[in-house]
Amino acid sequence: MIRTRSASALAALACAALALTASPASAAPGDTLNMCSSTLTPAGWVDVQWWNSSGCGSGFNPNSKQIKDLTGYPVGTQVNACASTWPPAGWTITSSYYSSGCRYSSVPSFSANTWTLKRTS
Repeated sequence: MIRTRSASALAALACAALALTASPASAAPGDTLNMCSSTLTPAGWVDVQWWNSSGCGSGFNPNSKQIKDLTGYPVGTQVNACASTWPPAGWTITSSYYSSGCRYSSVPSFSANTWTLKRTS
């Protein structure tokens, strides 16, 4: 019985991991996904929000994030993104500021942690 539960849990975990890796490839510009912070943000995507979730473990640091697909936006588009990931190629940082939604550390700070990005090429 323990083996069955372990196998089921492992299969569910594998399916969840597959869904997270498969979803970004089929996303449209502006689509968002929620994921655990331990998962790397894919190329062409940026972090847009951080929070704590029991589904991603425990602790004091924010452990969940929402990411946004920036691939396919036209030149001149502006978006806000957390400074926890570098902007994709073709995007330029035009300003920075503090946002409570982009606190990706448990250490309180009001330093700029969010960027306004502009598609330049």
